[in-house]
Amino acid sequence: MNKIQISLLIVSLWGTSCSSGPKETKESPKEQIPTATLPKVPALQVTFTLLDSLSFFPDAILELNTPLSNQVFKPGKVPFEFNIKNFSLKKNGVAFPRLAMILNGGDPEGYSAPIFQRELTRGTYRSVAFLVDQRGLSLKNFGNYLDRDFLVGDSRPFPYSAEPYLAINLPRSEQIIPLGEDLILDFLVLGGDLKLDGLKVKIWINGYQTEMSQMMPLRIENLPIGDYQVKVQLLRITNKELEGPFSSSMKTIYVR
Repeated sequence: MNKIQISLLIVSLWGTSCSSGPKETKESPKEQIPTATLPKVPALQVTFTLLDSLSFFPDAILELNTPLSNQVFKPGKVPFEFNIKNFSLKKNGVAFPRLAMILNGGDPEGYSAPIFQRELTRGTYRSVAFLVDQRGLSLKNFGNYLDRDFLVGDSRPFPYSAEPYLAINLPRSEQIIPLGEDLILDFLVLGGDLKLDGLKVKIWINGYQTEMSQMMPLRIENLPIGDYQVKVQLLRITNKELEGPFSSSMKTIYVR
């Protein structure tokens, strides 16, 4: 072969090797397997139900010997001396905090003895004391609860008011409710009667609300997980608000 033929042969072989190299292949699209669609479970409806299984102690009497009305104490340890009749501060034979007391609309403190002390600073105080059943619900017969104003240090009495007001036993501030459990609202109306005085209690739990005309515990079911502001307000049936600092209460609770 001459040089020209040899060169043409080399070029031809090189072109053949390039064209016979690996070729790009396109994969066929994978078959899409339909996934099962899970049915949507509707959220349970939040409901409000009165507790009808109440404990009644019509003969139980709660008396307060100290403080006296508007009695003045020095800042520090203030004594409280109760007298309890026809009722035991025991649960299954063991001393149990079945005496509760609220100061100035706060959360109640429980006591298993009728005589105790509280460390208090200067101010004007309203105490609401009441007996509770074995579930911790307040007893609501006449004589089962009482209120008393007193002073600590250089302070002035509350302005006189004949209007009724609220005391909230449950829920407590910052209370955590496990998901699936009920929220219990338990309250007392002091200085008046819901029916005789033309009153009602309105409850807001974030966007949920209801009204009550009876002084009975309320069960709130199916609250979703979240943070809630529980507002309880005592109103005239005409929706007129009552005067005084204790006619309404606000508590923060959590469902977890």
